[in-house]
Amino acid sequence: MRREVEQPVPHGPAVGIDVGIARFATLSDGTFVAPLNSFKKHEQRLAKYQRRMSRKTKFSNNWKKAKARVQRIHARIANARNDFLNKTSTTISQNHAFVCIEDLRIGSMSKSSAGTSELPGKKVARKSGLNKAILDQGWFEFRRQLEYKTAWRGGFTVAVPAAYTSQTCPSRGHVAKDNRKTQTLFACIACQYENNADHVGAINVLERGQRLFACGGTALSGHPAKQEPNEATQAVLV
Repeated sequence: MRREVEQPVPHGPAVGIDVGIARFATLSDGTFVAPLNSFKKHEQRLAKYQRRMSRKTKFSNNWKKAKARVQRIHARIANARNDFLNKTSTTISQNHAFVCIEDLRIGSMSKSSAGTSELPGKKVARKSGLNKAILDQGWFEFRRQLEYKTAWRGGFTVAVPAAYTSQTCPSRGHVAKDNRKTQTLFACIACQYENNADHVGAINVLERGQRLFACGGTALSGHPAKQEPNEATQAVLV
């Protein structure tokens, strides 16, 4: 007969994380990590050598040398990004036993808007630049590293739905698109609460993650399995 094991409650500080482009990661305590933008830093140099390679006769010695240079730049970009993600995820997992992070659908977010010849996309160049910036951050790998490092240290990582986290007032719970005044400013139209928009997102991610964990729900679905017990909520908040 299988025994039901009570889900342990993590001890130590809890944190919510809002990831973005202007700030790679904003924590619910107000601190943030600036983005590395590894690809962006090398983009012009990479394009320069890719153009040189395209002008060479394919599979010639000069083409092979140009290709090797392009590959070295790609390797430098990847190594710098991996080092950044490793250090950032290690620091967070060492300092927080309970981590809540947005459950982002990165594939959908970075989908091309080029469209077709019959239905061409709008603002294609702008969307292409945004897609590059999104993929340059390495959010998927960051979350993967954060999950296994937190678990290895005995903590928990909960992924919560990201919808409306930057439009919800953490003071009164009022949700409105107009609460997000600019990319960086949150100002609630109901109670005049103001804060950095990414910080607000991180606060709401933490609050959702705590409720989700207390209800015993599946993190990825975002639907609690049972009604939230007050005792469990209080335990997580400790």
